[in-house]
Amino acid sequence: MHPLFVLIMLASIATGYFLELLTLFSIVFVHEIGHVIAARSYGWTIREVKLLPFGGVMEVEDAGGLPAKEEAVVAIAGPLQNVWMGLLASGLGWLGIWDSDFTHYVVQANIGIGLFNLLPILPLDGGKLLQAWMSRMLPYHRVLMWGGKLSILLSGAMIIYSCCPLFQQKGQGIWLNLLILGLFLMLSNWTYYRHIPYLFLRFLTSRGKASARQIARGVWAVPIVISKRHTISDSLRLFKRDHYHFIVVMEERGSVLAVIPEQRIIDGYLEDGKPNRAVSELFM
Repeated sequence: MHPLFVLIMLASIATGYFLELLTLFSIVFVHEIGHVIAARSYGWTIREVKLLPFGGVMEVEDAGGLPAKEEAVVAIAGPLQNVWMGLLASGLGWLGIWDSDFTHYVVQANIGIGLFNLLPILPLDGGKLLQAWMSRMLPYHRVLMWGGKLSILLSGAMIIYSCCPLFQQKGQGIWLNLLILGLFLMLSNWTYYRHIPYLFLRFLTSRGKASARQIARGVWAVPIVISKRHTISDSLRLFKRDHYHFIVVMEERGSVLAVIPEQRIIDGYLEDGKPNRAVSELFM
């Protein structure tokens, strides 16, 4: 359990909202179980699931080499649990098994958690869905960069929005819960953005295993055309998720100098760690 969740638990107990806390914990737990079941169905190895007030963060092995389609299915599996839990609560209230106030709380809690998780902010489910969608069009390094930038921007917007009541005529206080969540997401995404070089390196190191699986079943190769002056780093940043690449190195006059499989460039980078040397040095 994340320390933020522990603080909310202590505050709820101190203020006499233990039943609401237990309900919130159960909703978050089932939400995260949805992610776990979907991930295990794809054979993912799960290291840790950390529970937060609005959901959870699941850490898995080979995160950089997982297919975008699988990541999208695992991401949406969480909010889908909120759908059936909300419908179930509504049905129990309609049958008179639960009183109307508790039914309303459970339904609203599921709607709130489900919709909040669909915001396009990392590490929320919506942020992961956005990255999976961007992976269909953009190179993976650009996906990481844009995911981090958009998440920081939207986290900042959430913080500003939580303070809006201060500027209203009635002089209401800030929305503390929203402010805390916004600050948490801002800090998380600022750390994420600083770690993008390491996340991209993890993506590269997992390419060998992922490429072997693709080649074994047969896959279309997507060419990347570069000049011989392109650096290894620039070439690697053109790699797309879920694609196998051949790198076509061209002369200035338009003739093909060499065709290199992607693993040769990755190995050349990992062996000597010199990303700024020209790709042509790998075969000259």
